Amino acid sequence: MTSVQGTAVDIPTEDGTADAYLAHPADGVPRPGVLLYQDAYGLRPHLRSMADRLAAAGYTVLVPNVFYRHGRAPVFDLPEFIGPETLPDLWTRIGPVMQSLTPELSVRDAGAYLRWLEASPRVTDGPVAVTGYCMGARLALRTAGAFPERVAAAAGFHGGRLATDEPDSPHLAAEHIGAELYFGHADNDPSLTEDQIERLEAALTAAGVRHRCEVYPDAPHGYTQADTDSYQKEGDERHWEALLDLLSRTL
Repeated sequence: MTSVQGTAVDIPTEDGTADAYLAHPADGVPRPGVLLYQDAYGLRPHLRSMADRLAAAGYTVLVPNVFYRHGRAPVFDLPEFIGPETLPDLWTRIGPVMQSLTPELSVRDAGAYLRWLEASPRVTDGPVAVTGYCMGARLALRTAGAFPERVAAAAGFHGGRLATDEPDSPHLAAEHIGAELYFGHADNDPSLTEDQIERLEAALTAAGVRHRCEVYPDAPHGYTQADTDSYQKEGDERHWEALLDLLSRTL
């Protein structure tokens, strides 16, 4: 197992400073860059451990606090384990913060994150990969569409609202994407209906995007997040296999 070093970093953006977590192999040798987008609960120990696992596989991984406009992480006072008893109160605070991160702001921030990776001595020259979880899957899709020259691969897991009827739906970025994409959908996910899955698949196919979309059976929304009651070991292990396969082929 490769030894990993993790550090807190600050990223200058057009609207301030985004705090972030950077994980990379401890030998100091530059590695391909991966931008990892959080779920709605934000940058916390579990996401740092996910970044460490990716770094141990040979990548330099940046996990920004995408809610930095509302404070440094942790933006929300989270319990050690996020279960149903904490969700109602938690979501009354998370909802407005999520909604304040508009598509325009998220793309603007993505540019700052990608520029930071490009300038980092820990990252090799060339394109990077993006992976995202829950709301982070939307951010990954938008980033791939906005920066086709910088993103070689993008993945999203248990993403919601990826292909809605709204004029700024994430799937409408398909025609601009040059990356290879992978999506691992949660089964019976109310935030990603069968209609949305079909709409996303159709848009990617029509745009000629290299992609694979799979529905993980019996996997709940949030199946990769081990600090929540949505975690499913089988889905999580399948996600790691698919993600590492995508990265090894594209970076």
